[in-house]
Amino acid sequence: MKSIFREYDIRGIFEKELNEKTVKLIGYFLGQQVKKIGGIVAIGYDARSHSPLLFGHLASGFNQADCKVLNMGLVPTPVNYFSNYQSFDGITPNASVMITGSHNPSEYNGFKITMDKKPFFAEDIYALGRKVLDNLDMKIKDDTTHKKIDAKNRYINFMVKEFEHLKGFKEKFVIDCGNGVAGVAIIDIFEQLGFDYKALFAKPDGTFPNHHPDPTVEENLRDIKKELSGIYKYGFAYDGDADRLAFLTKKYNVKGDILAILFSEAMKNPTVIGEVKCSQIMYDIINSYGKAVMYKTGHSNLKVKIAELDADFAAEVSGHLFFNDRYFGYDDALYASLRMIELIKNGLDVDEKIETLPKVYSTEEIKVKTSESEKFKLVDEVKELLKNPPSNFPNIKEIIEVDGVRVIFDEGWGLVRASNTTPVLVTRFESTNKEKAKEYEEKMNELILKAKEALK
Repeated sequence: MKSIFREYDIRGIFEKELNEKTVKLIGYFLGQQVKKIGGIVAIGYDARSHSPLLFGHLASGFNQADCKVLNMGLVPTPVNYFSNYQSFDGITPNASVMITGSHNPSEYNGFKITMDKKPFFAEDIYALGRKVLDNLDMKIKDDTTHKKIDAKNRYINFMVKEFEHLKGFKEKFVIDCGNGVAGVAIIDIFEQLGFDYKALFAKPDGTFPNHHPDPTVEENLRDIKKELSGIYKYGFAYDGDADRLAFLTKKYNVKGDILAILFSEAMKNPTVIGEVKCSQIMYDIINSYGKAVMYKTGHSNLKVKIAELDADFAAEVSGHLFFNDRYFGYDDALYASLRMIELIKNGLDVDEKIETLPKVYSTEEIKVKTSESEKFKLVDEVKELLKNPPSNFPNIKEIIEVDGVRVIFDEGWGLVRASNTTPVLVTRFESTNKEKAKEYEEKMNELILKAKEALK
């Protein structure tokens, strides 16, 4: 049960881990926290069949804690975040909870929590978990009392007004909602803006009958790529709760770090935050006209950092894109789609721009299986081994320990970090030389094996 309380959110299997007892307790103890800052919580949920049931359990806990529950119903996660900046009949939420399993299989669900416009994560979640586990005998009555709010149409109207200058955009594009919740908002926005587009799998269906809603996996992009081989020039694919975006042209699947370059070049003297997996190309180019800051992976971490630095933008390679420039600083794939359409309408040739960037060879995220108890120890052991590396190890220029260990070599870099959500090490390697990228990968993997031996 303890494992459902993760670094960035709460996530587990419906009924097995997220059952009536635990969810009511989560609502109650979260409610005690919300009560301290005003006592009003807005709740939304994704397309999974069990999400409305979890809403009832969660609302019962909040009501037991004497909080006022606002119900926004079926919405994308960005609409849930958006509600924190709105007032509904004079009532302004002090917190929000999004009930979502994100891109996980259909039996999963979970909670993404915002408290006083800030992510509720890390030690806050772990402490909440300890309270829940210490009080499993506590009884909480059924009480789903709530006030319905229309956050979705408030969001749609905001987007249409913000981007009314895009009316008349003529390029044909395709979107893939993956039967997640993106379609319940993005279709109305695009229709009102008069776009020429095709929507794939826009109807929410928590069984995900067409493909899994994780656009970081190439196999899940097969349908949109098929459309891009025809009349459509651009593609936008969304994860299950629409806070991550995959943007594609006929030639490229443009990752989040490259999107950071495209978006930030249109900003004046921007400060941009990237995670440790972002390409060095991104940091070097953005530093030529603004300021690029490397920080920890994780949407909660980046939201905190963007607020701390009052940065303009932040990005994860996986497609979490955070606009603080003209927006609220949280990750919103639907808003990011509109900003990309804006760049194209303003004359950006995406393929041409990408082809002017320095050529690098980089691996996708490579995951090394380990255990929850061992993963952080392994990273620490790798750091120790790097202090006195083998004689045949590539020359080390710099070691960055912002999140795991990123080793800067003469012609590239290698990363080893412990995942905060699964029992794996995440590695990534990049070089301007294909053979060097492979060498860095091989040598760093040898260190990981040595680290494993040392811990036995």
